[in-house]
Amino acid sequence: MLSRSPAIAERDPRDALDNLMEEAGDVVFRLDPQGRILFASRRAAALIGATAPLHGADFAALADDDSQLALRAALDEPADEPRHLDVRLKTPDCEVWFALRLSRCCGADGAPALLVVGRNTAAQHATEARLRHMATHDALTELPNRSLLSDRIRMIIAQASRSGQGFAVATVGLDGFKKVNDGLGHPVGDAVLRMAAARLRKTLRDSDTLARVGGDEFVAVLPGTASEAQIKLVTGRLIATLQSPFEVDGHTIYVGASVGVSVYPQHAEDEVRLVALADVAMSRAKATGKARCQIYSPRLSGPPEHDITLEAAMFQAVREGEFLLYYQPIVDARTRQIQGFETLMRWKHPTLGMVPPARFIPIAESNGLINLLGAWALKAACVQLKQFEEVAKRHLYISVNISPRQFRNDKFLAVLDDAIAFSGLLGEQLVLEITEGTLMIDPVHAEAILAKMAQRKARIAIDDFGTGYSSLAYLKRFPISVLKIDRTFIKDLPDSAKDGAICNAVLDLAKHLGLSVVAEGVETEAQMHFLESRGCQYIQGYLTGKPMPANVALAALKESTHAAVLPDELRMGGQ
Repeated sequence: MLSRSPAIAERDPRDALDNLMEEAGDVVFRLDPQGRILFASRRAAALIGATAPLHGADFAALADDDSQLALRAALDEPADEPRHLDVRLKTPDCEVWFALRLSRCCGADGAPALLVVGRNTAAQHATEARLRHMATHDALTELPNRSLLSDRIRMIIAQASRSGQGFAVATVGLDGFKKVNDGLGHPVGDAVLRMAAARLRKTLRDSDTLARVGGDEFVAVLPGTASEAQIKLVTGRLIATLQSPFEVDGHTIYVGASVGVSVYPQHAEDEVRLVALADVAMSRAKATGKARCQIYSPRLSGPPEHDITLEAAMFQAVREGEFLLYYQPIVDARTRQIQGFETLMRWKHPTLGMVPPARFIPIAESNGLINLLGAWALKAACVQLKQFEEVAKRHLYISVNISPRQFRNDKFLAVLDDAIAFSGLLGEQLVLEITEGTLMIDPVHAEAILAKMAQRKARIAIDDFGTGYSSLAYLKRFPISVLKIDRTFIKDLPDSAKDGAICNAVLDLAKHLGLSVVAEGVETEAQMHFLESRGCQYIQGYLTGKPMPANVALAALKESTHAAVLPDELRMGGQ
């Protein structure tokens, strides 16, 4: 029979139990019935970073605030069967997840106790958190994805329904991004998307949600933003922040953005419909010029019957010659003498009468008919100018609006050459009006086309100057000759100090850049005097002449008694 070692015989049974528990798990605790710590393994003390003895401490106090309630309930009412809890135990620097197993036991002295064995699950929780993040966020930009976006919109709908306050959903689509991917490769395209996401996020408030929903499209949810003025302000900033160039791997890249907006609850009351309608509006913004914001309206959702009928009638109108050109005088602000005309397209329908351009131009832009109409208008206007000059006995100029789709058309320069050659005009007698947004859709393409237009001596006017979102850098980059101050800055003159300051700034800018200025929408003598006294050279508006048919314009020229203007004085400055 083996004899027991005296050392073993004298060892306290509690020490043997403690030694066993040291190896039982990442953390091991033995608690008294009140939940105070009787024993803590060395590994437990190390893992939770304890700097003071744990003996006698309240075990539940080691847990974070979210875990304490469940842990105290388990300690106060220990079950016969083991209980399992996930808790976070506090450390000096952070909180660490542990999977705990709580079971009844007896100490070496037979006293009741509770044994807590735990396993460090921080890595597992981190992995689960990463998986949850991956499931709800875009991998490229780290923005919320479509799934999380839907959850956020549903939450905001619930809040809005309680408060009665509406909100907007804005879809932002990058303009010309496909050319970046195709021309420079996907790594450069990915870099642009990451930079675009960062710019958009910086532009929005903390309370707003920005998500990437695929490709080059982002969606912003704007709580409390529901009025048109608020929407225009926010979307203007979004468009502006993307119009600055992106510098990637030595490439200077311009993309720009178009924005479509839907509003809760006016347009829809569920998240799927709100996003869908914002996308419809964004597509219309791209189709009608890009670099702009389009707020949804019911007429954008598919082609209503009257639009289909109107579109069919437009093709008939081309064949029947129902489209007309009207001419609005542009006069010298000092002498009131007519210097030229802006050409404006009109449609005289046999039963509908005069169809407003706001109705038929967007349809023509979307179906491509604008290229045919634009080519006809350019050629006809140049020919008409020769007739005007025969009556006036002096040089005049003609100004023609160029739509975004015309400007992007590969045959545009050929159309321009044909109009100049057929009419026999000097190139400088032709002013082509282009909006800021048209130029910024694809600045590289715009720069190349404008350079070729300048070679033909045709002059470029920026229409509706000051209403777009472009950087003023384009005035330096492009061969611009004329700025046209939009009527929104004219109508409240001279009473509006802000509008007066804007006009003064434009006139001063144009003077230093060697550009000419045309003020649009002038209707009163007070407006005329204000602009003329501040150096505005040319005036256009009802005060000096409404848009008129060619025969009325000819009569207006015949009645003019002013002395002829030399050709050099006709030139409106610039390049």
